[in-house]
Amino acid sequence: METIIFNNKKSKELQEKAVKLIPGMTQLLSKRPDRYSRGVWPTYFKEAHGIEVVDLDDNHYLDFSIGGIGATVLGYADSDVNKAVIDVINEGSASTLNPPEEVTLAEKLIELHPWADMIRFSRGGGEAMSIAVRIVRTATRKDKIVFCGYHGWCDWYLAANLGKKEALDDHWIAGLNPNGVPKGLTGTVIPFRYNNVADFKNAIREAGDDLAGIIMEPIRNYEPTQEFIDIIHSIAKEKKVPLVIDEVSAGFRICNGGAHLKLGFEPDIAVFSKALGNGYPISAVIGKKWIMEHAQEAFITSTNWTERVGNAAAIAMIDKFVKNDVSKHLLRISTLVWQGWNNLAKKHGLEIEIGGFKPMIHFSFKDNHFVNIAYFTQEMLKRGFLAGSGFYSMYAHQENQVESYLKAVDEVFKKLSELIREGAVEKHLEGKPAQAGFGRIN
Repeated sequence: METIIFNNKKSKELQEKAVKLIPGMTQLLSKRPDRYSRGVWPTYFKEAHGIEVVDLDDNHYLDFSIGGIGATVLGYADSDVNKAVIDVINEGSASTLNPPEEVTLAEKLIELHPWADMIRFSRGGGEAMSIAVRIVRTATRKDKIVFCGYHGWCDWYLAANLGKKEALDDHWIAGLNPNGVPKGLTGTVIPFRYNNVADFKNAIREAGDDLAGIIMEPIRNYEPTQEFIDIIHSIAKEKKVPLVIDEVSAGFRICNGGAHLKLGFEPDIAVFSKALGNGYPISAVIGKKWIMEHAQEAFITSTNWTERVGNAAAIAMIDKFVKNDVSKHLLRISTLVWQGWNNLAKKHGLEIEIGGFKPMIHFSFKDNHFVNIAYFTQEMLKRGFLAGSGFYSMYAHQENQVESYLKAVDEVFKKLSELIREGAVEKHLEGKPAQAGFGRIN
């Protein structure tokens, strides 16, 4: 495979402007160039269609990284979703009146989740989770939340790190600083580890009589055990508190709707975003009437939650996802990539660990991961691929593209293996090693 002539002059220039104008350079931690290899990662895009991305320097890539951070489940600029959006933009996307599409979208989501009765909409995953927490606390008139997994940037969640600085380390990334979170929230949220029954029971005991609700992701790296599911349901019923399932990442991946439908969780509330709008901002808090009707007792409101574009995008996404049985395609593509990583690592004597759930998977090098993954990213860019340690499959991914990607992985793994044996990987980096955690970017 021939390498492309790689130039990122315009991208570098814009990064230098951005770092002076935007604290942290970007609005999303996962899009910071230091998460891949600063100085090499292109950072900005000019066009994106299907799985093809064009950067500011007119380099063309096939995206085999984390597909719009998991939002573009169908692929970039999907024609059916775009048509629905363009139609409502031309008709008017905002008005003094409400868009009728929000009723249509509510009906579609309840049809896919017959256990639910009512829905509130917003536009981002983090704010939707905050809405769910507000509803839960309003309904129970209690404060403490026990949780598992990653649930966004808001105060209610980051408060876990006020009492124990490492409380969130096992749930997403280490080093999330709770600066700016009121110290009065200390002790209001208590973490427990996934599939750890004893940990969950300890969290429940710590919450005591002030337990307001149980919040968790349905899946992240591996499937839940039946014992874990049973104890979650048992305690929720015993304590008469709602179970909230965060489907922001997992929703519309492994089935038509929330992953909880397939895994066996029975929630009182489920929260969706990311894939729901295929890149357009939309989120939904769906739930049973007994809990959702309390939303009217809390002040939960925003002008931009009533715009029309997000609703139209979500309706079109759901229609296409269900009609084309998209989850099966996502699983097939991610399985091919998983097997490819595994086979090629063995072929070249590289020790890697593969994790995640199909179709959201990742791998890591057992030794010197951040240097090795930066080199991998650098060399894959030269071969026309956006690639890092993670891969989220999209409906637009085709098997012949996976073959091309794995051919490039084969070449890069071979070179990387040779450099590891020579102890020379870092000497061949053209950018900086990848970074983890939540450090400053200057």
